[in-house]
Amino acid sequence: MKPRLHVLTGCTAVGKTEWALRWAETRGAEIVSCDSLLFYRGMNLGTAKPTAAERARVPHHLIDICAVNERMDVTHYVTKARAAVQEISARGRPVLVTGGSGFYLKAFFAPVADEVAVPAELRAEVAGLPLADALARLQTLNPAGLGALDTANPRRVTRALERCLASGRSVAELAEAFARQPGPFAEWKVELTRLERPPAELAGRIEARVAAMLREGLVDEVRQLLAAGLRDNPSAARAIGYREVIDFLEGKLPEEKLAAEIGRNTRALVKKQRTWFRTQLPPHRVVAADGLTVDGLFSP
Repeated sequence: MKPRLHVLTGCTAVGKTEWALRWAETRGAEIVSCDSLLFYRGMNLGTAKPTAAERARVPHHLIDICAVNERMDVTHYVTKARAAVQEISARGRPVLVTGGSGFYLKAFFAPVADEVAVPAELRAEVAGLPLADALARLQTLNPAGLGALDTANPRRVTRALERCLASGRSVAELAEAFARQPGPFAEWKVELTRLERPPAELAGRIEARVAAMLREGLVDEVRQLLAAGLRDNPSAARAIGYREVIDFLEGKLPEEKLAAEIGRNTRALVKKQRTWFRTQLPPHRVVAADGLTVDGLFSP
């Protein structure tokens, strides 16, 4: 019988942190974060990172493991998450994965990265090519066509060309090999629950969260992160809450509009998250956060 791995997800501000803590406390579990911003030290208020007091209630993993100017990608995440899950399980404790970062979350159910190693010098060579040149070279390597590849997307063309050159295989051959590849957590029975709240209720929680972030010092947090190299990590610098404060500090956004802009962008993110959860995740348990009990979070 496969060991069980519990995963709790849901939209931003739905209440994942508190329910994860309650469930983990009653089960003697440890929590593995699946949030693409909680990796970074100093990104606390804008990410609603679990506080020191919350982390004292239950051991947490994969939080504060990178400087803000370091990059994290799904391959590195999978390596670290597997190590954390195996370490917790070896101690005989249940594992609860929690977070809402879609691509990282998908790693618990399916392969998300192929096994082609691209040398740094090859990556640098391809990165310097204009899109038209990269596409022409890719088409030469793939006389049978490029399938459904988005040839107008420079990043996708570049990555496809890197992998074809590094592996000596075509786009179609790489896709076929990827489809046969087992997921990183294939040896686990993964049980997924998604928390839900009515849209109006969630909007109110987002508004309250944004107000609390600003009141507790989000602007000062961003100033400190900029001094620590936040701009060297574009994905972190463009995260909601951080990009709006950067715009405010650069004089592009009036202070009186800061909270409203963060709230608007957060609600837009929630809409995208809902679509992603419905279309990209396997069939799973959906529970209403209101009226929930710890015993009702996962199936018996």
